[in-house]
Amino acid sequence: MTSMSIREVSLFVEVVGRGYPIAIMHGGPGAGDHHSMLSLRPCGKQFTLVFYDHRCNGRSEGADVSSMTWENLTADAEALRQLLGFGKWAVLGHSFGGMVALEFALRYPDSLSHLLLVDTCGDIRWAQEKAPDALAQRGYSPDTVNLARRYFTGQITPDELLPTMMKLSRAYYHHLGPLQLLRDLPVGLRQKLRPEAFIFAFSQLLTGWTVMDRLIEIRVPTLVLAGRDDFEFPPEHQEALAAGIPNAQLRIIDQAGHNAPTERPAEVNRAIMEFMAATPSNCA
Repeated sequence: MTSMSIREVSLFVEVVGRGYPIAIMHGGPGAGDHHSMLSLRPCGKQFTLVFYDHRCNGRSEGADVSSMTWENLTADAEALRQLLGFGKWAVLGHSFGGMVALEFALRYPDSLSHLLLVDTCGDIRWAQEKAPDALAQRGYSPDTVNLARRYFTGQITPDELLPTMMKLSRAYYHHLGPLQLLRDLPVGLRQKLRPEAFIFAFSQLLTGWTVMDRLIEIRVPTLVLAGRDDFEFPPEHQEALAAGIPNAQLRIIDQAGHNAPTERPAEVNRAIMEFMAATPSNCA
């Protein structure tokens, strides 16, 4: 683990493993950091995994939250790739990280060999407009549904972020039992929350965001993977996302929600390694 000076920002970076490089873009934003992606570590047996915290997230420092733009988020990743000396790399993004990954694919196509999209979307309306309705259909109380509406539009105070995450936590899993809690608790304790980044992103950066009309521009091998019970970005959206990207592969993980990498780590890691092994032509 180290802090690297990237474009006048100090990015917190951890590089593990060996082999072809995969950049790992975490979700959140502000509600998590690279620790949420460490369940992917077993892939380090075959690949070099580059975990890092986006600017204004986790332990990355030195930038005002207003600088968290698509231009800067993707340029940071590109500068990190160059600094680490990789010609091309694969990019894997989970949730918000998947949105950054999509933007990276569209802005830096010559730097990308593979795209792996995990429990993410190409249109923020799925979270901001449809996710609260999905909670209502699952029997959550009106108060919880209204809280989710405020949460996904950034209409919460900084002090509300952690309590809201805890209140909505069960919705993110197929089953949040004692074993899953035991597995995720150490990760949660290590993560550094940045409420200001969360509020800025959902109230400003993500408002009206969509790339659905540009997916056809993505020409690299792409894997779209998600939990079947993901209430934010359900299978019907994953199907549309995969259909929009030429020759993309779709993989729906049973008995998993929005956090498929931590809920079904063995299956997710196997899917990642199989996909990379089956599409080696750009690994040069």
